[in-house]
Amino acid sequence: MKRGCLSVLAIARASIPVGIASLNASFYAVAALTLQSLVLFASTDALCQSVRSGIGTIDLEQQLDIPLNNGIQGEDRDQADFLLRLGGQAQRRGDFEKAIANWLQALDLYQKIRDDEGLGLTYDFLGVTYAKLGRYQQAEDALRRRLGIARSRQDFQGQIYGLNNIGTVLLQAGNLEAAQETFTEALTIARSVKNREGEGLSLSNLGLVAAGAGNYFEAIKRYETALALRRSSGDPVGEANTRNNLGDAYRAAKLQNDAVVSYRSALLLAENSRSIPDQFRALRGLAQSYLASRQYLQASKTLNEHLTLAQTEGNRREELISLRLSAQLYKTTGQWIHARSFYERAIALATALGETQEEAFLRNDLAQFIYYRGAR
Repeated sequence: MKRGCLSVLAIARASIPVGIASLNASFYAVAALTLQSLVLFASTDALCQSVRSGIGTIDLEQQLDIPLNNGIQGEDRDQADFLLRLGGQAQRRGDFEKAIANWLQALDLYQKIRDDEGLGLTYDFLGVTYAKLGRYQQAEDALRRRLGIARSRQDFQGQIYGLNNIGTVLLQAGNLEAAQETFTEALTIARSVKNREGEGLSLSNLGLVAAGAGNYFEAIKRYETALALRRSSGDPVGEANTRNNLGDAYRAAKLQNDAVVSYRSALLLAENSRSIPDQFRALRGLAQSYLASRQYLQASKTLNEHLTLAQTEGNRREELISLRLSAQLYKTTGQWIHARSFYERAIALATALGETQEEAFLRNDLAQFIYYRGAR
């Protein structure tokens, strides 16, 4: 299974039990689905080749500003929270190692003051970021520690999303059987406590397992069931995520028109709910669906929209995706000057970001293109 991509988790730091506060429930839902938001690129080879080295981030500021309700105060607590925010800012810039360093310092402080909420949140951030870097054993260890905290507190909602996040790491590592078992356990808990958000997420992730196994029509079935739950629970961000999943499955099944419809719906939901990661996903999916169906004008317009969003958000990794896909578009349509320009811009950006694998891929692709043209 090819390496996919993960987006950094954002979990509400609230100790209120399941069912008491819908606001906290919605933040828990955002938490797990952001971890899933890019892993689905493993469901199709073409898309996985277009997104390398865990490209993709999410704005953590809103979640990080949520106050803790555990009564712990003091200098250590303030410093730990400050480090958590610094890590979020570094992650948004794409500096994952700096983010990890800040979060490890925060972890030490939360352990010192025995702040379980802070520990759980920090383990979430660490786990997902380790996974983005392909450090799956460290990712799984951090997320299992987070799950242990949820279980010790009888936090069923935390267990649901903790299991979904662990399942995602297992899926990333190519362990489909273990991922299936983990998502199924999450689904069982969600149903037992009547948590429709968690049930929708777990079903959506079970769709990822089916897609990862190449069973795209089974994945489509699971996604459609998950969509009904996410709509009924008023979860537009979750619905956007699952519609992106559905678009990926349609595209893998070579149903490009259905994929376009699904991605368009995801984009509208993401724009209305201001979910930037899902906007990026929907635009990528749309561009690749248009490319696959030879609708080159639509592909170009969509890639321009993607590039504008990336530049507006200051997201250089998404900008790299735009440049790379644009280079491929112009190569496909035989527009040599434009293709070479986009390849060179993409290579320069990959170099600046330290994306060595992406840089090597781009250089090889450009060299083959030059050779092919010279041989004609």
